[in-house]
Amino acid sequence: MAENLAGLVEETMAALPLHAVRPAGLPAMLAALPAAARQAALTSFKAEAGTILLFPGPDGSLAGALLGLGDKPALQGFGAAAGCLPPGSVWRLADDMADPEDAALGFLLGAYRYTQFKARPTPPARLRATSVPARARILAASITLTRDLINTPANVLGPGELAEAALALAARHGAQATHITGAALTERYPAMAAVGAGADRPPHAVLLEWRGRGADATAPLISLCGKGVCFDTGGYDLKPSSAMLRMKKDMGGAAIILGLAQAVMSLDLPLRLQVRIGCVENSVSGHAMRPSDILRSRSGLTVEVGNTDAEGRLVLCDLLAEAASATPDWLIDVATLTGAARVALGPDLPALFCTDDAMADMILRAGLAAGDPLWRLPLHDAYTSWLDSPMADLNNVSAKPFAGAIIAALFLRHFVSPGIRWAHIDTYAWNDSNRPGQPEGGEAQSLRALLGALNIFCNKNLQN
Repeated sequence: MAENLAGLVEETMAALPLHAVRPAGLPAMLAALPAAARQAALTSFKAEAGTILLFPGPDGSLAGALLGLGDKPALQGFGAAAGCLPPGSVWRLADDMADPEDAALGFLLGAYRYTQFKARPTPPARLRATSVPARARILAASITLTRDLINTPANVLGPGELAEAALALAARHGAQATHITGAALTERYPAMAAVGAGADRPPHAVLLEWRGRGADATAPLISLCGKGVCFDTGGYDLKPSSAMLRMKKDMGGAAIILGLAQAVMSLDLPLRLQVRIGCVENSVSGHAMRPSDILRSRSGLTVEVGNTDAEGRLVLCDLLAEAASATPDWLIDVATLTGAARVALGPDLPALFCTDDAMADMILRAGLAAGDPLWRLPLHDAYTSWLDSPMADLNNVSAKPFAGAIIAALFLRHFVSPGIRWAHIDTYAWNDSNRPGQPEGGEAQSLRALLGALNIFCNKNLQN
């Protein structure tokens, strides 16, 4: 597994113990530690979330640390640890750790920084690998992959480079990979090709297929689709500069899907997996699609382009139509699709749309358990007619200024066969500011929720 975990050190070098404590448990914790730790705690340490107490040993040298959790989950509390401990210091999770997986994951996520173009001023504190549970390491590596892809600027990560990242992932895990571009892409994914027609860098699509070692031909088929718009100008319906500033992250859905796929394959879940990502750039040129153009999609449905800035759904519609034709047990897509979802739910809550209540419940419950929440919005049938077009089977936008996230989801539903259990996640994929475990920049929103839901789903199938 390829890793770039700044907060992890492989060496068996000496490591100091890191203890976690909540306010109610502080007296008992101090009673079990050396007298020097108790004396140090008399300063002002109250075990509030994200606070650190360094304590000396008998010789006066640093002997360990207490990390306050307050009333926060362990994952969030440990997210602050890497930035508060002495730079370059090496730690191990103390034996009294209640939840070592969340603790290690929080630490590693908090240590993350994107450093391809700017070095860190000081090295982070690190955890010794021997104290990191394997699942935490796999999750951290998968989230790091997602964050790195989103944070990479569009002049470095275009459609071809995003496709190469998918192919490299397949090679690392022995997955079968199909790389589609050129005339083959135009024939197979015509709506996607129209989105990428205006850019100098041509569109690419990648299909990955993989089967866990414990999965036979009857194992659940999970199909994942990701929107990979490497930069979105809006096309002829040009975005204002303020809205274009972060559009390198418009491939966040594909990045999250690739991170999720890495986690699934690294954990060797007992399922069959298909992954499709569409990698394009939405640019302005004489070849770009125009408002009022009519496109023919893979499914045969014709689409009038009401707005060239609603391009993500045109990328996904072809991927979903192909994925649905294999009749997967679960079909999931992730996309940075609408600003309307952010208006409704803010930056931290991805919107979940789902055709199956049991599937939605699994995803929502897994998200809450992992501290990776989503919020379900309805596929409100009464709004379907808002996509009617006098010239084509449907428009890619509604003329009404309401319910933009729902309208986008209803558009996509046209390309998913009836009866398919399908979930669509409209995500922001970004942290606007630095928070414990969530540094500013790209974020793998919903990755842990979806992984947890897949675990639940696989376990249910194994029991049946």
